[in-house]
Amino acid sequence: MAGFTAASDDHLIRSLVWSKDLKDVLEEELFAQKYVKMITDFPDGDTLNIPSIGAMESSDYTEDTAVRYTRMDTGNFTFTIDQYKSSATYITNKHKQDTYYMNELVSSFVPKQSRALMEAMETKILDVGPSNQTSADTNTINGADHRWIGSGTNETIAITDFAKAKYALRKANVPMTNLVAIVDPSVEYELSTLTNLANVSNNPHWEGIVRDGMSTGMRFAMNVYGFDVYVSDFLKVNSASEQIGTPTAAAGVNNLFFSASPDVMPIIGNVRQAPKVDSDYNKDFQREEYVTTCRYGFKLFRPENMVCVVTDTDQV
Repeated sequence: MAGFTAASDDHLIRSLVWSKDLKDVLEEELFAQKYVKMITDFPDGDTLNIPSIGAMESSDYTEDTAVRYTRMDTGNFTFTIDQYKSSATYITNKHKQDTYYMNELVSSFVPKQSRALMEAMETKILDVGPSNQTSADTNTINGADHRWIGSGTNETIAITDFAKAKYALRKANVPMTNLVAIVDPSVEYELSTLTNLANVSNNPHWEGIVRDGMSTGMRFAMNVYGFDVYVSDFLKVNSASEQIGTPTAAAGVNNLFFSASPDVMPIIGNVRQAPKVDSDYNKDFQREEYVTTCRYGFKLFRPENMVCVVTDTDQV
């Protein structure tokens, strides 16, 4: 008597079985925009001029003599919307007719395109500080370095780098409030494994970090020398080795330290056009086309409120 078994030639069993679910890629949270002072009085055009004024100076005065008059320094800061980004894709009629996942695929186009543009914006914001500094230079302001190579072993981060960053900002008259450090995951790893942090018997202040882990979500469980530390994969990575003084960072990433106080934000920006979606049917190619575009600009406004510590990423 013949019956049904799981024979290899049973044509009622599909050789390939596909899930009804689609696996999506994991995406990092984006947060850099909250550290940008957005320009609101920018009605038209793509270039804005912002005048700046300096401080006054004092001089000794002798009774019954003429007072010494001095001129206040002035300047002009030019801001330009220089980024015009797009993300586009299409799906053909044939593919729509044949694919099992057509609805899921098409519904993901717009969110994926918007995400791509937002990642480009995040990368641009975190690139502004390092790109407006002079590489292989200390970028000294008021006698304090604003750029250096990490002082840890093999050009990694060290706790003293946080203290030095705070010193540099203080010397530049930056408010010591809302201090923020945005670091690479390799820096988080280095901080998590530093001996003087791991030995809680000598460092009870750090016991919570060793017990619970260095980070909760994107933010460190505790701050370091007043800096709330965030982790990002979008920091600028140097395309070549950089030497400042004696140390050289071969695979250097630019970790940022600054004050996020509203009145002294280091970066200014303007989004002239938020992500805008257009879709149309192309009869010549028999396909639906989806395009998302965005225009914006970001620039370093207060270089005195930007410290960059370059660290190697190849020590993990």
